[in-house]
Amino acid sequence: MQTVLNDGKKRMAGAIGALDKEFGKLRTGRATTALVDTIVVDYYGTPTPISQLSSVSVPDSKTITIQPWDKGAFGAVEKAIQTSDLGLNPVNDGKIIRISIPPLTEERRKELVKVAKKYTEDAKIAIRNVRRDMNDALKKMEKDKEISEDDLRRGEGEVQKMTDEYVKKADDVVAAKEKEILEI
Repeated sequence: MQTVLNDGKKRMAGAIGALDKEFGKLRTGRATTALVDTIVVDYYGTPTPISQLSSVSVPDSKTITIQPWDKGAFGAVEKAIQTSDLGLNPVNDGKIIRISIPPLTEERRKELVKVAKKYTEDAKIAIRNVRRDMNDALKKMEKDKEISEDDLRRGEGEVQKMTDEYVKKADDVVAAKEKEILEI
């Protein structure tokens, strides 16, 4: 029974981790290297993440700088940023690529909050799916006489408590992200 609970806890924590990763991609008013982490550059015919062919840094809260190690990659990196769905305009001075993060409009902020809530709902669905799997595993154990009916009830109670805890974590994470997005 403990194995089922431990496995479920790991999977629920994974759902929260995935939610954090999704939130990293959401553009707030602040510059962060996570914005360009998902951009893939066609580097000599090979799709390569920007972070694997350049150094990415954030010198201030409104700018991201990208310095490709190979001078021949400047054009490809610049093109990849322009064609990404982030709406960012890179400026290439031959030594470094600078991306200025424009301030968000009120309308865009509200859209981002909706997207954040959708990501959170997806994470909650994943958490509830883990709960269902755990409960099914416990019921099967009880049916196979591996645990008693009392253990089943106790286990289901622990599963529900764990589910509530992780759903609350997801709500806390989205509340913090919403505050960050709406912050001017």
